[in-house]
This record gives sequence, structure tokens and C-alpha cells, in this order.
Amino acid sequence: MRVIVVGGGNAAFAAAAAAREGGAEVTVLERAPKAEAGGNSRFTAGAMRLAYSGVEDLRRLMPDLTDEEVARTDFGAYAEEQFFEDMGRVTEYRTDPELCELLVRRSRPTLFWMAEKGVRFAPIWGRQAFQVDGRFKFWGGLTVEAWGGGPGLVDAWTGIAVREGIQVRYGARALSLIAGDDGVRGVRARIEGRTHELAADAVVLAAGGFQANAEWRTRYLGPGWDLAKVRGSRFNTGDGLKMALEIGAMPYGHWSGCHAVGWERNAPEFGDLTVGDGFQKHSYPFGIMLNARGERFVDEGADFRNYTYAKYGREILAQPRQFAWQVFDAKTRHLLRDEYRIRQVTKVTADTLEALVEKLEDVDAVRALDTIRAFNGAVGADVSFDPNVKDGKAARAVSPPKSNWAQAIDTPPFEAYAVTCGITFTFGGVRIDRSGRVLDVDLAPIPGLYAAGEMVGGLFWHNYPGGTGLTAGAVFGKIAGASAAQDGAA
Repeated sequence: MRVIVVGGGNAAFAAAAAAREGGAEVTVLERAPKAEAGGNSRFTAGAMRLAYSGVEDLRRLMPDLTDEEVARTDFGAYAEEQFFEDMGRVTEYRTDPELCELLVRRSRPTLFWMAEKGVRFAPIWGRQAFQVDGRFKFWGGLTVEAWGGGPGLVDAWTGIAVREGIQVRYGARALSLIAGDDGVRGVRARIEGRTHELAADAVVLAAGGFQANAEWRTRYLGPGWDLAKVRGSRFNTGDGLKMALEIGAMPYGHWSGCHAVGWERNAPEFGDLTVGDGFQKHSYPFGIMLNARGERFVDEGADFRNYTYAKYGREILAQPRQFAWQVFDAKTRHLLRDEYRIRQVTKVTADTLEALVEKLEDVDAVRALDTIRAFNGAVGADVSFDPNVKDGKAARAVSPPKSNWAQAIDTPPFEAYAVTCGITFTFGGVRIDRSGRVLDVDLAPIPGLYAAGEMVGGLFWHNYPGGTGLTAGAVFGKIAGASAAQDGAA
């Protein structure tokens, strides 16, 4: 029994490991050369959202946690009900109910399975917890990341594959599915300049979305999306989706939607593995954002950043010349994430607001100064600032209002960072059933074909809760791989 997995990221390796566990001989086809392998997973920070009852669940997942670390940290709990509510709320209640149920209910056991396989996890102290009165408090339902971030996750999966006898072929671009009346029976692939027909009892497609394909972005996401930067892999051009659609798979989900964030304005066209996710700029809830007209355009404090960052990239892309400046003062500088301190950053500083706005390249300085002063005058003084909760400290007498964490920009030195839109992954995909089988346009399973990861449509619409992408990849990868091995042996 042979299973071919198309793709080389987290979802693909989860599928490969599950299929191998089911007794299959497994080959992974990774389009990228080994030096750039790992898909979008390699470019992530490695955060993974899961439902958990309390610290004991986390200690099972992270046995290295010491008693002292537990004592000085409030990990809280993240019930399945909260996970369901977050998925519903941020997707405007469009998330597919069956897929959402699988994601939420299998999040914890899937991460436990990964840990048993050899993937290590750690708390996200640096990005998801602020220290107050000597104690760290996590917020936003997100506490866990893969050890070593995205690169560490890919390295762990690669080690597992080697140990378990899974063949990984690099520089192997899958071109089409070998399919007929009996379903899918293999893959045509170009490997080292030669085209091969690789037979298989089942194929799992886990080749990512189409975010690195400028033509497809413009076709499906709309005008202007060819101007976005690509956060991750240059190899995610929709090959897997194209193969599936060519044999009659049902398109499903939010094909005009995507995960897009605030990204360094002068970042390269595609992701840079030496920088990883460092080009992202996600501390905007503690400052304000100005466009070329010198105006604010979003509620920076609408929610915790991990519930807004994946949709605010689209808002930045919609601004004149597709950029914005994030502005902070000395009061919140210590809250800025590490990504603000990398060398590859477009940053200006000044000791007065008048001097700062003059340094904001391509911005109407007069209007920008008026906007900052109006914002400062609208900040309420009746609520204390608290970065660990939605504190209700608002600026309401401005448009748009700022709902939380509003503080006057009045304490020098002042800093500003230039950002544009960075697209992470696309939401449109193919339709699958609860077993990970790809459905055709008549909603019947295509024999021998499975999908996982960003290729699964219907889970995310408009937005997504931070850390859910990798978890979904692992959950549906495990499901697809296990099903492929079981059905291939039947």
C-alpha cells in the first residue's frame, strides 16, 4: 500500500506520519529544494491554538515546564466553547460547522499525538503574555508554540519522517493527478528536470494555497492584490488546487478571502528565511496607524491583535499607495514585539510630534499632526491601561474610534514604522468530508484523493483566530493521512 503526499509543510508531514502509522509506504513530494523546504510552515512563528482545561494539560504537552515557571505564570484555560465562539465570531459565523467541530475537538489530542511523535512545544511568553506585578498573564486563548518556531516545527517533522522511513523527495513538483473512472491512482511529477508517473493507492494534497501566484490573487481576491507582498514560500502557487479542480473537485470556502497582515513596507517580494516572520508588525493595538492622507482608518484596539491582525492587512492594502505608518510613544515602547527590533525595518524617531510627522515618508504631515492631536484629545482618562485584558480604555470622539488600549501619543521619544500588506495564505480550497476525502462537484468522494492544510476550504472566512492555521494543518493532515492508509488498504 502506497500513499503519496503532495507538499512539505506541517499538514503534509502530519498526513505522512499518520499514513505511515497506518501501515502505508509513504512518499512526500516537496516542490521546493531542501534549502527552502517546509512551505509556509517554515515562515511562521509556530503558534498553535488548542482547547485545554488548565495548566495540567499544558504540562502534559510541555513536560519541561518547571514548578517555578508555572508559579509565575497565569496560563488560564481555553475551553472548547471559547474556541467555538472565537471561530464563529471572527469568521462572521460562516465557518463550516463540521470542519470547525473537528478542528476544535481534535486540537488537543492532535497536539498530544505530535508531542508523542517527537515535536516539542513551549509557552509563547515573549508574544502572548505581559508581565504585571511579577506574574505573566496569557491572553487571547493562545499559549503554545512549536519549539524553535516554524523552522523548528519543520525540522522536527523532517526528523520524524527520517526515523519512520518516510521518503521525502525535494525539488519534486507535482504536475497533475493520475485519475480515471476508479479515482486517483498516482501523481505526475517533475523531479530533477524529468517527468515521472508515480503510482499510489491514495494521494493526499497538502500543497498550500495560491498566495504566491500574482495572477490567481488578482483573479480571485480582486484588483490590487498583485501588489501585496508574500509573507512565506514562493512555491505556493496553487498547484495542488489546480490538480484537484482539473479532475472535478468541488471548490469551497472563501475564494475571495485570505489571511493578510501588516508587513514591513520594504520587505522583499517573497518571504526571507533569514528573517522569517520578523517582517510582521503586530503591536498596533498599543499605538495608532496613519495612511498617506495622514488619517486613521481602523480601530486599532477592536480586539486582541490575534483576532484582528489577519484581516488588517487587507485594510492596509486598500489605503492610498498600499501602506501605513504605525505610531507609538515612549509609554508603550516596552510592549512592542521583538519584530520591531530587527535590522531590516523602516523606522523613524523624533522628540516632538511636529518633527515625527515630517519624517513620515509619503504622508500628509499637516493632516497627520491634526489626526494625532485629535486622537490625543479623545482619549478617556476614566479607565486604567491594561495590556492583558480588553481594558475599555477608549478614544470614542474620533472616527474610527479606538475601543481598547487608547493612550495619548504624548511622551517622547516618538517612533513610527512603515508597513504594507503581507499575504499569508488564501482561504479558498476544495471541499472535504469528515474523513479528509476530497468531494467532487456532485458532493461524492473522489476515490483515492484527500486534502489537508491550506487546501481545505470552508474553515476560515474573512479572518481567523491566531495560531489556528498550524493546528488545522495538523488536525486535518492527521485525519487525511489515516484515512488514506485505511482506504488504500481496503
